[in-house]
Amino acid sequence: MENQENSFHETYRQPNGQSFWLQPLPNANTVLILGIISILTCFWFSFIGLTLGIIALVLASKSNKLYQQNPNMYTPASYTNLKAGKICAIIGTCLSAIYLLIITIFLASIVAIFANMPWDMMK
Repeated sequence: MENQENSFHETYRQPNGQSFWLQPLPNANTVLILGIISILTCFWFSFIGLTLGIIALVLASKSNKLYQQNPNMYTPASYTNLKAGKICAIIGTCLSAIYLLIITIFLASIVAIFANMPWDMMK
């Protein structure tokens, strides 16, 4: 029973013999979930994918600063989730922005074609 691990915390033993609990990084799982959803929604709803990707990148930046201040306080698994979520958010944001740009160019070209039609000759 003494070595039983908690699913949310890991025990870390310092060189002086004292032990303390490692915490998961705040928002690490949230960043991962938002990053994955931003990839999934980038082609159907590019605004949603772009928004979720940007939110995930902001949260990842804040959590990364916390980790850099005191890396011994947080679990390695949560930092791995944070890095994976950040990569997913970057991919989702880029894909959403490219898709939004393509849709904008497509719609602008359709508007330009219809604007240059000789409507007065079709009567």
